[in-house]
Amino acid sequence: MPKAYFLSYGTAKSGGNSMDKSEYIWMDGEMVEWDQAKVHVLTHTLHYGNAVFEGVRAYKTAKGLAIFKLREHTKRLLNSAKICLIKCPHTQESLEQAQIEVLQKNGFTENTYIRPLIYLGYGIMGVSHTKAPVNTAIAAWNWGAYLGDEGLEQGIRVKISSFARNSVKSTLGKAKVAANYFNSQMAKYEAIEAGYEEALLLDEQGFIAEGSGECFFIVRDGVLITPPNDNSLESLTQKTVLEIARNSGMKIEVRRITRDEVYICDEAFFTGTAAEVTPINEVDHRIIGNGKRGPITAELQSAYFDIVYGRNENYAGDLTYI
Repeated sequence: MPKAYFLSYGTAKSGGNSMDKSEYIWMDGEMVEWDQAKVHVLTHTLHYGNAVFEGVRAYKTAKGLAIFKLREHTKRLLNSAKICLIKCPHTQESLEQAQIEVLQKNGFTENTYIRPLIYLGYGIMGVSHTKAPVNTAIAAWNWGAYLGDEGLEQGIRVKISSFARNSVKSTLGKAKVAANYFNSQMAKYEAIEAGYEEALLLDEQGFIAEGSGECFFIVRDGVLITPPNDNSLESLTQKTVLEIARNSGMKIEVRRITRDEVYICDEAFFTGTAAEVTPINEVDHRIIGNGKRGPITAELQSAYFDIVYGRNENYAGDLTYI
């Protein structure tokens, strides 16, 4: 892929950890100035962690700013709320429109990240949540590559975490719920402190589960392999990459992966709305392949960016233009 392709994307800040402040945030049907988008210190979610959210990206295409898979992300948001027994007062259609309005109100023209959030507000205290008020907010800001522009091209170093992925026996893995990400925070911290860029978590049986916020793929002998979503979120980006691979005639396997199989694979990469398609060049001090972005990873990455940037008309229906 030409280097200019990445230069057109935008420069990441600290590997995607910083955000650019915008002007307005949508809160419960109203546009609120960024600095006035506040909640009470006794907000229920702040104490007990029951909130659901989404990560959605809008891309600067040749036809203008376009949100990728707006309908699917909003549907997953509401499914997460249902799983977590949160009764959202807004419809799918109204939430989709609110995300569009946030982009319009802020006047975004560059690549933008959107964060819808449904949370339990101020009014009651105690573990029981059903009488807590339900609030909804949608923020957006300009955000570059989550794991860095260099990571998209050269790959990143990954550590298999000492923390196991949350068990399906104790958490609700199909919900994108705030509480689930404490596990991810600890795994990510451990990896960064050890000198890596990202963590890879095993499930409770010792098989590869996912990254701290990404799905995981390997390539062996020309076969694209990814773990099933048995104890992880049903990823829209993972689904898109599998569709790209299937349409291009690649052999695909969705099955369990052991850590030692990762060490000897030919290629590896992460996928996710934030991570997009990020190559992995090293795991636990083992060089993956030739230590660079592999040819199949490059092919899938290029095809993915063609879709989100509106360069593939076969996927035009996945984009909502602003």
